Amino acid sequence: MANTYNTDDLLYLMSRLRDPKTGCPWDLKQTFSSIVPHTLEEAYEVADAIEKQDFEHLKEELGDLLFQVIFYSQLGKEESFFEFDDIVHTLVSKLVRRHPHVFPSGELRSEANDQVLSDDEIKGRWERIKQQERDEKAAKNPAQESDVGLLDDIPNVLPALQRAEKLQKRASTVGFDWPETEQVLDKIEEEIAELREALAEGNQVNIQDEMGDVLFAMTNLARHINVKSEIALRGTNEKFIRRFSFIEKSLKQEGRNLEAASLDEMEALWQLAKTHEKQ
Repeated sequence: MANTYNTDDLLYLMSRLRDPKTGCPWDLKQTFSSIVPHTLEEAYEVADAIEKQDFEHLKEELGDLLFQVIFYSQLGKEESFFEFDDIVHTLVSKLVRRHPHVFPSGELRSEANDQVLSDDEIKGRWERIKQQERDEKAAKNPAQESDVGLLDDIPNVLPALQRAEKLQKRASTVGFDWPETEQVLDKIEEEIAELREALAEGNQVNIQDEMGDVLFAMTNLARHINVKSEIALRGTNEKFIRRFSFIEKSLKQEGRNLEAASLDEMEALWQLAKTHEKQ
């Protein structure tokens, strides 16, 4: 039976790929910046496998995502920034610190805690600990952190809906938030009215700006009703594909194509697809 590879083998493989004399030419050309697009792609492929419940494929995709971490750790080692063990140590330390309800003494091997907290209590503690970490970071680097705002460390590279949600959630920690869902709905109606005005004026710059406000407000509503906007929209995308494919296949069975069908015919088939899904 063949030996089972482990993390040490993966680290060794990575060092071989980056060997200046005998390594892979493509891997040797890569930098922190150049592999970021690959990291994002692998993360989305993990999410896609989970949504499809393709768990056999998920194993492979998680491996591809792990390889991205290993790649960054090798680059960090070469530049004397950090090594893989440093990444693991930092991660474990942070998670122990942020879960005092599980590790009450602040030590990984501490006695288990039988205290039961609600989701809201856990989230509240999590946010307070994260804010404390930001404050401590600012205290250590006052010159660097003096001009850093509350929202400045939310990554620009996040998908727009997810970033909007994080911006709103962070702002809510200091009380900048609508207290009632109805107020968010009122805000959406206000933004739609402003979008209508922009459309009537025909100014494309204003139209785009107001459309962004509508999307931002809709994301805020999703947060208030405990819906992940990114996941909700991905689900709707799949639903659209499913129903549109039904239209396409139905027309094909009649010996017709999409171009030959009227909008009314396609709408009727769309409604039929919805009926089939409900049944």
